[in-house]
Amino acid sequence: MKRLLAFACAVVMSTSAAAQYPAKPVRIVVPFPGGSATDTITRILAQSISPGFGQPMIVDNKPGADGAIAAAEVVKAPPDGYTLLMATNSPMSAVPAMKKSPPYDPVKDFTPITDIGRYTFFLYVNASVPAKSLKELITHAKANPGKLAYATGNTTGIVSFAQMNALAGIDMLHVPYKGEPQGITDLVGGRVQVMWATPTTGLPFVKEGKIRALVTQLTKRSSLLPDVPTIHEAGLPKFTITSWAALFGPAKLPKEIVARLHKEFTAAMAKPDVLAQMEKQAFLLSPSTPEKLGEFVKEQMDSYRTILRAAGVQPE
Repeated sequence: MKRLLAFACAVVMSTSAAAQYPAKPVRIVVPFPGGSATDTITRILAQSISPGFGQPMIVDNKPGADGAIAAAEVVKAPPDGYTLLMATNSPMSAVPAMKKSPPYDPVKDFTPITDIGRYTFFLYVNASVPAKSLKELITHAKANPGKLAYATGNTTGIVSFAQMNALAGIDMLHVPYKGEPQGITDLVGGRVQVMWATPTTGLPFVKEGKIRALVTQLTKRSSLLPDVPTIHEAGLPKFTITSWAALFGPAKLPKEIVARLHKEFTAAMAKPDVLAQMEKQAFLLSPSTPEKLGEFVKEQMDSYRTILRAAGVQPE
C-alpha cells in the first residue's frame, strides 16, 4: 500500500511539474565552442524562442571529445526539461561507431525532441596549395603522400576525410582540433593545408582570398558559393556523408515537456527571420516528429559504422 501511494504521489508530482514547465531557465548544452556552426544555430533558435517561452534559454558550450563530453553531461541530468542537448552526428553517430566502449547509448540514454537540420560543409584548402579543383588536389596529394596536413574540428571532418581519402586513394596527415574555429585559424595560417568545415567559419576567409573552397557535401550547389561544385559533380559520386543537428533531452523526459519543446522549436523554425538567419549560415532546417528523429538516429548509427569500417577505421 505504501509503495502504491508513493508511486501515485510521484506521478502527481511529475504531472504537476510538467504542467508548470518552464519554471526556471532552460539550458541547452552545445558540444562545440562559441563561434562554431552548432553554437550559432542554437543561439538563433534560443533567442527566437525565449521571449514567448516564459523563461530564457541559455546556451552552454561544452566542447571536447567529439561532443561526448556534452552528451554525457546531459545523460546524467534530471529528466525535467531544464537540460537539453543540441546534438550533431558527432556525439550521436560517430562516437558510438568509433569507440569500443561508448560512454552512452544514443538510443536508450536520450529522448528525441525534433530534428533541426543539415549543415553545409565545404572542402577548403589554404591559398598556397596548388590545387583549384578536387581532381587537382587528389593529384597533388598522390604526388606528395603524407605531406599534406588536414584539420578536423568535429567528427564530420574525421569521417568525411576517412571516406574521401579511401575513395580517392590518397594519404594525408591528420591534425585534430577541439572545434572548427581553431582548425580554420591554422588553415588560414598555413599550418595545415586542407579542411572540411562549415561556411560559418570558412566563408569569411574565402572572401578574403586566404583559403579556397573546392567542393561542397551538399547534393546541390550552395547559394553562398554557387560556383563551387558538389563533391559528386567533382568526381566522387560514392561520397555519402551528411552532417546534421537535432534536439534531445535525457532519457524518460515526460511527454508533456517533449510536446511543449517540440512545439516551440518547430514554430521558431517556421519564422521568416529565423529562416533568413539560417540561410546565411547555409543551414537547411528540417524539423521532424520525435518518433522520426528516433528512427533517424538508429539509421545514422548503422550508416557511420558501415562507412568507417569500409574506410578501414576501427573502433578504439
